[in-house]
Amino acid sequence: MPFSLPRKTQLYALVVLFIFITNCSNSKSNTTANTATSEVNAAIPVYDFKTFEPLLYTDTDKTYLVNFWAMWCAPCVKELPYIEAFAEKHPDVEVILVSLDFPKDIDTKLKPFLEDKNINSKVVLLDDPDANSWIDQINPNWTGAIPYTILFNKDKRLYFERSFESINDIETQIQNLN
Repeated sequence: MPFSLPRKTQLYALVVLFIFITNCSNSKSNTTANTATSEVNAAIPVYDFKTFEPLLYTDTDKTYLVNFWAMWCAPCVKELPYIEAFAEKHPDVEVILVSLDFPKDIDTKLKPFLEDKNINSKVVLLDDPDANSWIDQINPNWTGAIPYTILFNKDKRLYFERSFESINDIETQIQNLN
């Protein structure tokens, strides 16, 4: 007579086997996703405002575009392709995308988002809870709404509390720095 396990034990063994197989396949797909996103902004630095602030100034001839945004902000997401196209067309302009998302979401949400949107510009994450203080230090006229962009060089600084509507919109404003 063949050996057989009780029905309850068989059911338990099937459940354990199913969980094992499911977890193994999920681990494999997560590894693949992490590998794909590691090419874009592999190391996204997290700054408090004191550490971030020096990125807002220059004494060189270089022009900068610093854009404050978040994944949950629809106008921010809408303008990102224009900023990215501008960055590709104008490699002489330093583009810094300042994410205001949560640091805990960098690997699980932010990196996959950047990969999905083909964002290759430099991304940093600003994590400083005292927004009332640092917003005023950037520009006392800024309400805190995003997207918010600063265009600057060593001689001039322009602020935009709105989204850009096209690459031409950005190029026109950059020309106003000269």
